[in-house]
Amino acid sequence: MNEAMTSADQDRYSRQIRFREMGEEGQRRLGQARVAIVGCGALGSAQAELLARAGVGFLRLIDRDYIELSNLQRQTLYDERDAAEALPKAAAAARRLKAINSSIQIEPAIDDLTPATIDDLLEDVHLVMDGTDNFETRYLINDFALREGIPWIYGMLLQPPGGAQQTCETSGVLGPITATIAALQVADALMILSGHLDELARRVTIVDVWAGDIMQLPQPEPKPDCPACGRREFTYLTGKRCAPIGLCGRNAVQIYDRERQLDLKELAERLKLMGTVRVNDFALRAQIDGYDITVFPDGRAILKGTTDVGIARGLYAKYIGN
Repeated sequence: MNEAMTSADQDRYSRQIRFREMGEEGQRRLGQARVAIVGCGALGSAQAELLARAGVGFLRLIDRDYIELSNLQRQTLYDERDAAEALPKAAAAARRLKAINSSIQIEPAIDDLTPATIDDLLEDVHLVMDGTDNFETRYLINDFALREGIPWIYGMLLQPPGGAQQTCETSGVLGPITATIAALQVADALMILSGHLDELARRVTIVDVWAGDIMQLPQPEPKPDCPACGRREFTYLTGKRCAPIGLCGRNAVQIYDRERQLDLKELAERLKLMGTVRVNDFALRAQIDGYDITVFPDGRAILKGTTDVGIARGLYAKYIGN
């Protein structure tokens, strides 16, 4: 958005501009803001829609996964057509958001946030929104945000780490908690991006929509001996600690092969002799021998039907190649 808002901008965002704390200056700041959303599932898709409708000028949507029918219960940007086509979430989200607000920039990134990719994926943004589903990636984001001195807004739908971690797949989740947590995250984002960082309440909010309970606690102060915020040791950025290859709660394993680019159409011709294959510009999906295999152009693959890394690597070598 340019420094001066157009009459169309004035009309589109009129109710938001009339909110005293926002005003025209806050709206202009939103239009110049650049935000990365890491994870376009339940939280990320809700965050993306709210930020797009609010007029945030640039959104980078980062997600490695594709849409399944079970996502539609809570992931509000997607529909049955997206699931039937097994579209990557970032691509489907971008298509939907461009239809909602064509005046902002939407940049989909069908990729995994890792120590090797984080500098490229999170460069030149003013704020990072957490829509992830695992703590290893959150720790990676935290290291990056501390190193670069940019804010990131954390949120999750289930319990914090400690013992066996619950997941949406294993414990279930209701759609309303997704909307609630995402709304709280976006409210803080709008305060930061519109120039009200100093007014932001530093707190942790815990919501139980089933019981109707809301609890807020002061955000703890950084610990002097914290490796990241105290000693400035960013071990997750170095790759010494990185996200596990198993996909949490998914009965699936992700395999990386960043050394080559794949011709998905050529691979589809080979695999269709062994099972059911669908391919588009973003990914190939095959059902072979009881496994659901999704392959991306950069060589990355998600193999659903096992949590055994050895089996997954064997299937990758067998069907995709060494």
